[in-house]
Amino acid sequence: MNNNLILGFLCSHGGSNMQAIIDNIKNGKLNAKAGAVISNNSDAFALKRAEKENIPAYHISNKTHDDVDAEIINIFDKYNVNTVILAGYMKIVSKRIIEHYNGRVLNIHPALLPKFGGEGMYGINVHKAVILSGAKVSGATIHLVTPNYDDGRILNQMEVPVYTSDTPQILADRVLETEHILYSDTLIKIANGDIKI
Repeated sequence: MNNNLILGFLCSHGGSNMQAIIDNIKNGKLNAKAGAVISNNSDAFALKRAEKENIPAYHISNKTHDDVDAEIINIFDKYNVNTVILAGYMKIVSKRIIEHYNGRVLNIHPALLPKFGGEGMYGINVHKAVILSGAKVSGATIHLVTPNYDDGRILNQMEVPVYTSDTPQILADRVLETEHILYSDTLIKIANGDIKI
């Protein structure tokens, strides 16, 4: 059993998935520690969430550092991070970071991969594509990150119904609720050894 999950979060905006994970650490459902939070956006609400939770928080971007990858690794290593969690991170994660953490970099995608993934498939674009396709089911996927968009090994998925009355935003809100459950569920399974990464 791996009871030593130390999480490093990469976020660009609100960080609601990160908050859901932190809440499950605090309530004892998830046996893990939040090591540090890094955002490429100095105004990200995720940084404020981290500060409120007394988790070390950093703004790291091309504006602050010449070698962003090195600084991300430097900070996460300082806090003994062994698993990197992408929570709405709007940047490609380099091969260098993926290899440094032995492939233990997780992302959440707001659809059931392998459908509706790839370049340009993020945010509301995904939900527009799902509705236009006529799909009756969408959902969320946790996958391992590779240097290519959305093509790493799928670890866990949860389905969400698509209704004829859905707008992309209504579907997005329903999928986000599922994301908040799925990310922690996946990490609990990793911590318990039920999912191997």
